[in-house]
Amino acid sequence: MLPADPAMILTFVVIVATIVLYAMERFALEYVALGSLVALMAIFTVFPGKTGIGPAELLAGFANPALVTVTCLLIVGQALFQTDALEKPAQFIVKATKRHPHLAAAPILIAVAAISGFLNNTPVVVMFLPILSAVAAAQGKSSARLLMPLSFIAILGGMTTLIGSSTNLLVADVAARTSDVRLGFFSFTGLGLILAAVGGCYVLFVMPYLLRPRKTMADELQPSSGKQFIAQIHITNGHPLEGATAVAGLFPALKDMTVRLVQRGERPILPPFENVTLRPGDTMIVAATRSALTAALARRHPLMGTDSDETGEAETSVPQRSLTLAEAVVAPASRLSGRTIAQSGFHTETGCVVMGVQRRSRMPRMAMTEIRLEPGDVLLLAGGGDEIQRLRTYRDVLLLDWSAAEVPPRRLAPRALMIFMVMVFLSASGLVPIVTAAVGATFALIASGCLNVRQALRAVDSRIFMLIGASIASATALEVTGGARVIADVLVTQLQNQPPMVILSALYFLVMMLTNMLSNNATAVLFTPIAVNMAVPTGLPVEAFVTCVIFAANSSFATPIGYQTNLIVMGPGHYRFSDFLIAGTPLAILLWLTFTLVAPVYYGFAML
Repeated sequence: MLPADPAMILTFVVIVATIVLYAMERFALEYVALGSLVALMAIFTVFPGKTGIGPAELLAGFANPALVTVTCLLIVGQALFQTDALEKPAQFIVKATKRHPHLAAAPILIAVAAISGFLNNTPVVVMFLPILSAVAAAQGKSSARLLMPLSFIAILGGMTTLIGSSTNLLVADVAARTSDVRLGFFSFTGLGLILAAVGGCYVLFVMPYLLRPRKTMADELQPSSGKQFIAQIHITNGHPLEGATAVAGLFPALKDMTVRLVQRGERPILPPFENVTLRPGDTMIVAATRSALTAALARRHPLMGTDSDETGEAETSVPQRSLTLAEAVVAPASRLSGRTIAQSGFHTETGCVVMGVQRRSRMPRMAMTEIRLEPGDVLLLAGGGDEIQRLRTYRDVLLLDWSAAEVPPRRLAPRALMIFMVMVFLSASGLVPIVTAAVGATFALIASGCLNVRQALRAVDSRIFMLIGASIASATALEVTGGARVIADVLVTQLQNQPPMVILSALYFLVMMLTNMLSNNATAVLFTPIAVNMAVPTGLPVEAFVTCVIFAANSSFATPIGYQTNLIVMGPGHYRFSDFLIAGTPLAILLWLTFTLVAPVYYGFAML
């Protein structure tokens, strides 16, 4: 019978209610997490008991190294995305699997599983997350279909060796202090490979169909159509296209653009372009999508400049590092109507440069600077972030707020990639704690200009911040009130005189349930001595019970709070709490059933 401790009982109620509300998603996750935190503080204010726990202990989770690590890793990922640092590796993978695009991610995930057996799986996920995100973007797919599988496959790989996960090491250490069991590097690799193989098949072939693409509001508003803008490229001395020659009437260097005209002095050259070699002074009139124009601007040696055409001087209006692109519509009765861009004085008044013009009714074949603007024309504008925002008050154009996006400063990509690789090496090698490496990398990326403070703050996910802080508070409350110990004692009492398979299966199931609500390390440390004590009276191999705790504590798939890698992918994948329940619960149950059937045979007591 459970002791009548009001604080413990109420803690159970708060934890269960919180998980139910998370799963229902009727309220914002941040709201539920904050509510659970307030409820726990109220409980320990009314029932202080002998625990001595107060607001300071409950709020300590918001200064937890795990929270700091996840936050910094999100900022590091934002820097790699911002600079397109991993675009080339992603493009290489996409090209290598062009004939079988659905297989592009499979080799990466299998490699992650193998590497996670020999490196801590957290830095492995950090290393491959931006690569898989870039692969998804290159294929035009949602990253939500790849990032949760990345976390899960890393956890599965970490099950196979002693150093694959910090949980494994903790269990081995506690088992060595409480029993005669001494786990070696490959002590449970055989059984771990069986579980990883079964789970890997689910992750690779079943799970992608359970995951719904999740997008942010900005993603949903961003147009996905291939509408074309008229733009122009001036060929100057040293330009990347200087000396480029048309092949079969096309320019290979501009495969994402349609060249409509090459203006050479007073002579227009129309397609098809036979034996045309570009030289300084030429002006190319192209039709291209916004993504193609963004790529042309983002190159280390940009194909297009941000020079104003209103003066004869080549004056760069904004530094490329802070360049923002946005779309605006020429308003009815606008002063721009009937004027060319040079006549409009637009750059002088706004500080923004017109990079392209899109006209819905027809696509004019003339230089962009000669087009007389009409109401309804869509202008692709380049400028600093502040200048773009000031267009809201400029009445001659209607700024489309959702269209504003910064151009990736790709010239900083090598710098960002170097900082990222140093962070991964330091954390994976154990030279410094991962939290130290992550904080140091965050500082280095901001200090080196790969990311500004505003972009860094934008990468911080409030859901993850509240989720981690509140879950640590719940785990602390459950431990100090003795609630976790009571659950374990009830298990031991109820399983007396049961068959070995039932005892082992029940232990796995209980640890699996708790590891998805508490931290897996806390659950593992709590249940390892209990597992040893359960094994001794039965006469069964103690190692079987110890490895049961290892595998069950690693089965943290059903909630984002189950394991740190789940929290790392939650923000970039735009996942909800229910996504982990839907995709992760079947995997956890599958591993539980596999262990129940295979472990007795593996340890030689199947017939007992």
